[in-house]
Amino acid sequence: MVAKDLISDVVPVLRESDTGFQALNWMEIFKVSHLPIVRDDEFVGLLSDNDIYDLNQAEETIKRQKLSLFKPFVTQGQHIYDVIEKVSQLKLTVIPVLLEDEKTYLGLITLSDLMGCINEIFAVSEPGGVIVLELNSIDYSLSEVAQIVESNDAKILSLYIKTSETSRKMELTIKINKTNLTSIIQTFHRYDYVIKSTYSKNDDMQDLLFDRYNSFMKFLNP
Repeated sequence: MVAKDLISDVVPVLRESDTGFQALNWMEIFKVSHLPIVRDDEFVGLLSDNDIYDLNQAEETIKRQKLSLFKPFVTQGQHIYDVIEKVSQLKLTVIPVLLEDEKTYLGLITLSDLMGCINEIFAVSEPGGVIVLELNSIDYSLSEVAQIVESNDAKILSLYIKTSETSRKMELTIKINKTNLTSIIQTFHRYDYVIKSTYSKNDDMQDLLFDRYNSFMKFLNP
């Protein structure tokens, strides 16, 4: 999935003739704290609600305000992981998407839409169970883990690796398309894997996967 596939068709852009009040009104309506300013088809910069409050001139047009705009963006062909990294690092609620010329505005991606895509990546809404393994990093073999799961007539929907700078051990969180994990757990035990925890109730899995999402975001934003 790339940036152009995530573009919102709902949130508007700002023009330099718009006032700060108009910008704040749209931010409130669409539940964002940033909006792009576009001149013709060219991306001018990203305006935040703090920019407007700091200047205390919300009645003035954007063009007449002395704004120190920054210009974060992704290009249309960048991968979703690049989008996540940029949004996470800069703590944005929207990220503009430009054509490859890095000038022409194409659209924007909202944090809300991005969260929905991340939920798909982690298969949060898919029925199934979760197994968390603890193992030495040097012993990790995706092919062996997949073989164990598939030998029990199951499939891996998603997985996430959590490492530590102070330890050689890692956690491998696996989302599986079955809620009855008994046979899979027994097979992992036969292969001498350490099972740290398992989850088959939806609420528990939501909490776990949300925690893994937070860890993922921290990884992208060290």
